Amino acid sequence: MRGSKAESGSLAVPIDQRIGWKLQREIVLLLAWGPAILLQLAHPLVAQGIADHSSFRTQRRGRARRLYHTIDAMLQLCFGTEAQAQATLARINAIHDRVNGHLAGPVGVFSAGTRYSAHDPALLAWVHATLLDMNLRVYERYVGPLSVEEKDRYCAEASAIETPFGIPAGRLPRRFAELNRYMSAMLASGEIAITDDARLLAREILYPPAPRLAAPALGLVRLHTVGLLPASIRAAYGLSWSPSREAWLTASTRLVRAALRLTPPVVRHWPAARRAARRVLEGESLGAPAP
Repeated sequence: MRGSKAESGSLAVPIDQRIGWKLQREIVLLLAWGPAILLQLAHPLVAQGIADHSSFRTQRRGRARRLYHTIDAMLQLCFGTEAQAQATLARINAIHDRVNGHLAGPVGVFSAGTRYSAHDPALLAWVHATLLDMNLRVYERYVGPLSVEEKDRYCAEASAIETPFGIPAGRLPRRFAELNRYMSAMLASGEIAITDDARLLAREILYPPAPRLAAPALGLVRLHTVGLLPASIRAAYGLSWSPSREAWLTASTRLVRAALRLTPPVVRHWPAARRAARRVLEGESLGAPAP
């Protein structure tokens, strides 16, 4: 992942041609954050780790802080310099060093006392896959279609995080079909089970404290967050859905797509992406691809 190449298995793509650039420069991909987090929390060991170690629920600004750090890490990894990407990877690994413990009670296939660690390759693979899955879904829903070849390239580029995070080589999906098979297998495995902690954390995501003036915007974001979840996960969280909400989701999706077509890049794309494009023109190297 150095110089002008993205090293991921047999993949070698010039940095200014990464499919990750095409996706991750779009600010609308923020809509992938909520459903991805809810999917991650659907794994009992992930939910326990966040409940035990995150300020997400205990501090008023925990949600905003987590979102900010998630976005900042993504931007640094995808659009930062090599030094910025390496510093971000080191910071994430340092946080993961502190996140470990035991499951409080039996859930799904897991017995009480099951150990969790943020360095566990299985948990890292689940978190990674949920982000890939939702980023692709959100991009195609709101921005435009992607070819299978582009989806394959996105998966392959993002797998470059294996080595920095200590994930065994080949553990992360390199192709879109592999990603789909993995997600389907996980949802059917018994490892995915909604806990009380997950439901409490999900409520904090869906109903954050905010001024009344923000209520319509938050309601729209909530509609899309819930609507993008697999039906089985929605039901397990106890989130209601109906034909009328599906109709609202479809209508608002069309509205967002139409608005994006009229929005200039200076507004719809992250400033970090524009800075990275300028650096490429000047011959500087960038960091690692990131989901």
